[in-house]
Amino acid sequence: MLFFTSPIGLGHATRDIAIAEKLKQIVNDEILFISGGAAYDLISKEGFQALNLYRPPSFTVESGKLRNPFVWLMKYIIYYKRCKKIAEEVIRKVSHKYPVIVSDEDFASIAVSQNSVLSKNILIYDMVEPTANTINDKASHYRITSTYGNIKFENNIGETHFTSGFLHEIEKKMNRSMRHLINKCDKVIIPDFGDNKANLVYVGPIVREIKSDRKSLRYNFGLTRKTILVCAGGTDAGRHLIQKSLEAYRKLKKRFDVDLILVSGPNLKLDDSNDFYNLGFVDNLHEYVYASDLVISLAGRSTIDESTVYGTPGIFIPIKNHFEQEQNALRLGYKYEDISKLERLIQEKLELSHQNPILNSRGAEVTAKIISELL
Repeated sequence: MLFFTSPIGLGHATRDIAIAEKLKQIVNDEILFISGGAAYDLISKEGFQALNLYRPPSFTVESGKLRNPFVWLMKYIIYYKRCKKIAEEVIRKVSHKYPVIVSDEDFASIAVSQNSVLSKNILIYDMVEPTANTINDKASHYRITSTYGNIKFENNIGETHFTSGFLHEIEKKMNRSMRHLINKCDKVIIPDFGDNKANLVYVGPIVREIKSDRKSLRYNFGLTRKTILVCAGGTDAGRHLIQKSLEAYRKLKKRFDVDLILVSGPNLKLDDSNDFYNLGFVDNLHEYVYASDLVISLAGRSTIDESTVYGTPGIFIPIKNHFEQEQNALRLGYKYEDISKLERLIQEKLELSHQNPILNSRGAEVTAKIISELL
C-alpha cells in the first residue's frame, strides 16, 4: 500500500509508524511511505521504505504566537498544489502495485487517488473542533459528541479557522473542498472517541506501543528523581514554550528535588546546560513520555494522546492563533495564556502520581485491521 504521511510536525509520522507496525503483523503487503523532512527520517529509522518528496511551508511563530496566518494559508495552498503533482506522479507509476492508498492528513494524495479507479482510499484525520453548537446540519458535515475528562464537546469534521473577516471566505471555500474529499473517501479514520457514521470510523487514540514497563524505562534512562519532560515537536515553533518552561523549572528546582529532560526536536538547536538534560531529537519520544512524571508540550494531538494513554500528567500550551492546537488544548482546559502560570501548573502536576495507563487504546490495531480489509 501507499502511505502518504503529512510532514508538518512529527505527530503524523509517529502514529503512522504505530499503524504500520500492526499492519506488519497481519498482512504481507509492501508498505511505501511518502513524506518529507524529519518525518521521513523518523519513518526510515524505523526500517520502513520511504520517499523523501514533500517540503512543507514553515509557520512564522514569535513568542509562541502564529503571525500572519493568512500568509501561511496561502503558502499551504501552494504547497498543496506541489504535493498534488508529486502524488500524481507517484500514483501513476505504482498504483497497479498498491490497491490501497492511505493518507494521514495529506489531502493532495486523497484528491489524486479519488480520480483513480484502481485504488481504495483511506484518510486519517484528527481535525475535530469542539463547539457548543447543536446538531443542526448533518447534510454538510457531521457533529459527533466526544468526551475528554469531564468535558463534553461536539466535533466539526473538516473545518479550519486560520483567518477571519473577508479572508475567511477563501478558507471557507477550501473547507468545502476538504469536506467533499472526506465524504468521497472509502474510510475516514478518526483517532478520537465517538460514534461511527457513514464513512467515519472512530478508533480511539493511535499511539506507539510501549514494550517495556515504566520501572525498566526509568532505570535505562537514568531517571531517579521526579522528571519533567519538555518537548517541542517537529518544528522550531516551540522555542518560546521551552524558554518559559526552563524559567519555571529553575525556580522550582530551588525548592524541589526534580530533573528536566528537554527534547527540542530535529529543527531547534539549543545550548546545553548543567541543570537539565538536552537530548535534542529522539526517535523513542513515546517511551520518555511514559517514563516521565510530567510532560510539557505544545498542544499537538499525538503528544496529548500519548500522555493520556500512558497515564502521564501533561501541560499543553497551544500556539496562539493556531486554531487546531487551541482546540486540542481547550479539550484539556488549557489556553495560550497559561504559559504565564507554568510555575504553579508544574507544581500542581508534580504533586499528582503517575497513573497506570488509563486507556487500553487499540487505535493502531483497529486502524490496521480496517486497512487490511480493503486490500
